[in-house]
Amino acid sequence: MSHRNARLTVFGRRLLVERVRSGRPVAHVAAEMGISRATAHKWVRRWRTEGDAGLHDRSSKPHATPHRTPATVEAQVCRLRTGRKLGPARIGPILGLPASTVHRILVRHGLNRLAWLDRPTGQAIRRYERARPGELVHVDIKKLGNIPDGGGWRTVGRTAGDRNRQATTTERKNSTPVIGYSFIHSAVDDHSRLAYSEVLPDERQHTAIAFWQRANAFFTDHGITVERVLTDNGSCYKAKQFTRALTAAGITHKKIRPYRPQTNGKVERFNRTLLDEWAYLRPYRSNDERTAALADFLHTYNHHRCHTALNGKPPISRVNNATGQYT
Repeated sequence: MSHRNARLTVFGRRLLVERVRSGRPVAHVAAEMGISRATAHKWVRRWRTEGDAGLHDRSSKPHATPHRTPATVEAQVCRLRTGRKLGPARIGPILGLPASTVHRILVRHGLNRLAWLDRPTGQAIRRYERARPGELVHVDIKKLGNIPDGGGWRTVGRTAGDRNRQATTTERKNSTPVIGYSFIHSAVDDHSRLAYSEVLPDERQHTAIAFWQRANAFFTDHGITVERVLTDNGSCYKAKQFTRALTAAGITHKKIRPYRPQTNGKVERFNRTLLDEWAYLRPYRSNDERTAALADFLHTYNHHRCHTALNGKPPISRVNNATGQYT
């Protein structure tokens, strides 16, 4: 890509070459186009040597960097980063390097952000993505406190919020109203990030099985054949009936290693998006109002919201049969 102050684009370079080919002096053409004679001669020379391909931008990266930090020193920097979680300002004095040099080394090795490391082991978190929709679907449950009718204390204040809690439920625990919880069951396709969610009253095995059957129908309607499902080790997913329901549909059930939620990271990250862009987006006046807003959020997420992992495109852009044009 040309730098922001570049006089010539690829089109301008072609125009330069065409004018020179017509017999006009290079110096005259350079003056007309507001560039130096040396620059004009450079592009003409590249065109004569390489043809039209020579007019395109090329990397300015040098072929060799003889003054680059030795590999042994870079290895020491990486060991201090992964082993002791030190930053550039602390690694630099230990090794006698400027902090800026340490930072460039960490960037080169993908260690410049601690969020990219597994904190207990210091190893870089391995990112992966399945090759096609349906190859793997992540499933998880998010627990949310219910909202009393009329709004909770964060919306209407302590006094009115307590009054709403009293009026919404007759269930009590130590004279305190029990509003309860909602459980958001979610399924996210690994390749496309297409998501399906429902607000359900519990996280029991039969509820989880019924949710998955509806989620599977959702993916099928979008032309996605699910091959494997990945879950955590929650009791509803450890139940034999859940695995049997998947097996009956020709789906393999995989469970993550205990205490390793990163493995199920795509749906975990989706849960955070659910909180930010739906559950806590605005103060809801009731649980039903919040539940009703989920459908609009899912449509926006799947069809319109840009996803950074998809180069700014929505999940539906990666679905094989997004518009139903083929079977």
